[in-house]
Amino acid sequence: MTPKEVIALCREKDVKAVDLRFMDFPGLWQHFTIPVDKLTEDVFESGLGFDGSSIRGWQAINESDMLVVPQPETAALDPFTDITTLSMICNILDPITREDYTRDPRNVARKAANYLKSTGIGDTCYVGPEAEFFIFDDIRYEQTANCGYYYIDSIEGQWNRGRDERPNLGHKLRYKEGYFPVPPSDQLMNIRNEMMLRMIECGIEVEAQHHEVGTGGQAEIDLRYDELVCMADKMVMYKYICKNVARKYNKVVVFMPKPIFGDNGSGMHCHLSIWKGGQPLFAGNNYAGLSEIALYAIGGLLKHAPALCAFTNPTTNSYKRLVPGFEAPVNLAYSQRNRSAAIRIPMYSPDPKAKRLEFRCPDPSANPYLAFAAILMAMIDGIQNKIDPGEPLDKDIYDLEPEELEAVPKTPGSLEEALKALRNDHEFLLRGDVFTSDVIDTWIWYKTTREVDELRLRPHPYEFCLYGDV
Repeated sequence: MTPKEVIALCREKDVKAVDLRFMDFPGLWQHFTIPVDKLTEDVFESGLGFDGSSIRGWQAINESDMLVVPQPETAALDPFTDITTLSMICNILDPITREDYTRDPRNVARKAANYLKSTGIGDTCYVGPEAEFFIFDDIRYEQTANCGYYYIDSIEGQWNRGRDERPNLGHKLRYKEGYFPVPPSDQLMNIRNEMMLRMIECGIEVEAQHHEVGTGGQAEIDLRYDELVCMADKMVMYKYICKNVARKYNKVVVFMPKPIFGDNGSGMHCHLSIWKGGQPLFAGNNYAGLSEIALYAIGGLLKHAPALCAFTNPTTNSYKRLVPGFEAPVNLAYSQRNRSAAIRIPMYSPDPKAKRLEFRCPDPSANPYLAFAAILMAMIDGIQNKIDPGEPLDKDIYDLEPEELEAVPKTPGSLEEALKALRNDHEFLLRGDVFTSDVIDTWIWYKTTREVDELRLRPHPYEFCLYGDV
């Protein structure tokens, strides 16, 4: 869609307001709104000013002025506003130099996609994320000097089997048995269907929606793969739609990776492939039908996985999900069927165009622009340097001898470990000026001071269970 076409669409749909949106550094969508008559073709070129110092991880107070430049191809009618509103995703520019802002996550993703083309390896990276989330009926939490707790609830939760609901109709999902039950056990089908329809209305192609394994309302809506930047755009809209549909039903969507103790957490498995000239590059005659390039891409992902986790699993809560000994993909190995491996090669179809890698470590707390960009840069590094991924891990991990399992590298055990890995291994991200040193340093600083240190300073409620009587 061109600027002229966007303005024509506004007239055709009687749009009253235009919402301009962009992603902050950690990964939350931001916006401001203008009357529709303020949207001119010049705005698509010159942009509109805002205060960048008020955005997390961005400008200092003495250099706060920034520009948002709306991207016409992202235009979509907002399905939730009372008045007809058109939303557009924006790029961020420096108002003096007119250069793309290096800490704009969307800019990082755009540079990664362009860097792929510049290498000559391929011209398109396709990403197909499978983001899981929970739909809760209630969520409360607090942290003060003398108090700290959280409380979540769901009509489906196994913990509510004996609650007086006047009447309690049962149909509570047992732990780890939430995968694919039909209603009435699945009590959230109508909500997920509405989420799916709103996504389709906004131009997002949905492949399926279903209940996920966890009790207490775990869900998944799968999107058809798309080019890296477009898919990151779709993921931020995905979250927006899920949260707003849930709110309509007086429920809340939570993308935290591990909100429920003792049950499955939420991942964002990413299906990945690189194409050139309309042809897939990952299909071949090697292991699991992979090409040599695909194996090298796996080598890059496995080599850099600890550093990647700083972007793909960027919260302290992420490492409550990535725990060895359970079904989490903590083993830095690859396999055609083993879901405990960090990389799986799906075997559903013999079609070369369907040949892809599934990187299973990421979770939905990630900023999709930064996560997808970092993943692509690791694959490019693997291909350029012909990194051998080693032998596949096709055995059941529970059948491995202790010394065998010990030899398999693992994902970091905490956000602090992941940030340390990123500090020691980020040269591959700097190529093509995709991730600048400033972006890496700011990410490590922000995550350490605002999250790792803040959590470390506070007593945990369970510590009182362990030590309250010492």
